[in-house]
Amino acid sequence: MGQKDSTAVNINSNKGNHFDVIVVGSGMSGGWAAKEFTEKGFNTLVLERGRNIEHGDYPTATMEPWTDDHGMALNPEIIRDNLIVSKCYAFNKAQEHHFVKDNEHPYIQIKPFDWIKGYQVGGKSLMWARQVQRWSDLDFTANAKDGYGIDWPIRYADLAPWYSYVEKFAGISGNRDGLDQIPDGEFLPPMEMNCVEQHIKEKIEAAFPNRNYISARTANLSQRHNERGPCMYRNRCGRGCPFAGYFSANSSTLPAAKKTGYMTLRPHSVVHSVIYDDVKQKATGVRVIDANTKEIIEYFSNVIFLNAGTLNTTAILLNSKSERFPEGLGNENDVLGRYLMDHDYRGNIKGTLEGFEDKYYSGHRPTWCYMPRFRNFKDDKQKDFLRGYAFSTGASRRIGNTEAAEKTIGADFKDKLTAFGPWTTSFGPMGEQLPYHDNRVTLSKAKTDEWGVPLLEIDCEFKSNEDRMLEDSLNTGAEMLEALGCKDIYADKNENWNPGLSIHEMGTARMGRSPKDSILNKYNQVHNARNVFVSDGACMTSSACQNPSLTYMAITARAANYAIDELKKGNL
Repeated sequence: MGQKDSTAVNINSNKGNHFDVIVVGSGMSGGWAAKEFTEKGFNTLVLERGRNIEHGDYPTATMEPWTDDHGMALNPEIIRDNLIVSKCYAFNKAQEHHFVKDNEHPYIQIKPFDWIKGYQVGGKSLMWARQVQRWSDLDFTANAKDGYGIDWPIRYADLAPWYSYVEKFAGISGNRDGLDQIPDGEFLPPMEMNCVEQHIKEKIEAAFPNRNYISARTANLSQRHNERGPCMYRNRCGRGCPFAGYFSANSSTLPAAKKTGYMTLRPHSVVHSVIYDDVKQKATGVRVIDANTKEIIEYFSNVIFLNAGTLNTTAILLNSKSERFPEGLGNENDVLGRYLMDHDYRGNIKGTLEGFEDKYYSGHRPTWCYMPRFRNFKDDKQKDFLRGYAFSTGASRRIGNTEAAEKTIGADFKDKLTAFGPWTTSFGPMGEQLPYHDNRVTLSKAKTDEWGVPLLEIDCEFKSNEDRMLEDSLNTGAEMLEALGCKDIYADKNENWNPGLSIHEMGTARMGRSPKDSILNKYNQVHNARNVFVSDGACMTSSACQNPSLTYMAITARAANYAIDELKKGNL
């Protein structure tokens, strides 16, 4: 032990290719795995297929529109050449360098699926929306109660201390709201609602007693925490924050791992497969292709954590074939690759609020408000659909009318650019997608990427339960705007929104109680390859309707500490 951090190991040294632990992926969950193992003294190799980004290496973090020749507008050719990734709300001139372009890692769409990828050290933890509601037993027992999917092998009580563990380190702003469907956590002070949101909260909760309008729980620091932050209310998080005002692997978990001296970080490392030894009946390492030189390198360890992101993790497992596992590592039951889920964000609900013309707000708060699930919860029983949805919501006011300003000059031009528009509010539904057997990913038998790895084929769709739930969310959203007295109410479905675009893909290597119908056990171990763990989104058995990243982090911390105990006992 004791190997220092570097951005490349000596690939010609056999001794240099042996580690206690290998972590594949350096993002939301991979960073946590690296932190846990290195802080316990285990020599850990972290493999990342993208380039290296050190905290602070954020070239557009302080750029203003007037410093760019095109006012920070994307080149139309980039949009034309990237019809998938350009659909993402966060793909813009200031943040495009964090996204994988369409031609850089292609895949095959059996049905329309918008796969949004971020390949760099830190992964999509640099780009996420930072919403962090806990799951509850409403979510962990849903499959068992209604028969869709299999029963989770864990309950909220198993994860609750690990939620607290990761929240205390990451720094979460929020209120203790006392709501059963999103249990309270370890919170810093909340980011306060503006005056119109406070008004909306009062009106909505009076008119609809079972609906709660709350401050979003967010991984933005409302005060300085663990030598990071606080948030400067710039709302430029996706560029990378030089103040470390929000949680990312780059600003938090990876620096903690590096500080120990036990982390070796190797970017530009495309993991081809896990190496399984049929004689030893365990995995011994991973096979890597150098992204630049295409050289094949093998690294060895006692434990392997796969945290490459849902679809890449499952692609690695599918490509890890041996005599013992001819259809992919752990895939003895044709479950690997199945039950792919995303959240349904297809609803678009908004309206204009009159009044409060003399009010505005200070700064650019990087988060909005939240309405947790109220359908199929407690006394609310729906006959048309299973599970439920949440709303991302809030109110804002635009300054300036650029369209009107373009038609004027002089003082009129300035006045129109600085005039206040009306207050507007929106309700964005996030619906749970059920786990379906035929929503799946497979490896292409005919096409490979530039590293010789089979392309991923994705066959996924929203089905009738999601459609009926969406329709209900449009109706409830519109009725709330009507109760508020909104004008110009709009509530409709975004027909251009495919699965994947919510960037919450999960499932495909699910946890379960039996090797007959799952890939992983309750500690995220591959059932019949116990030194291989999967703790990113691939492990999920259902999708709930909360943002999933906090749950990935808690699951990873729990799995890593279990693996540490097993290593100390000599069981791995």
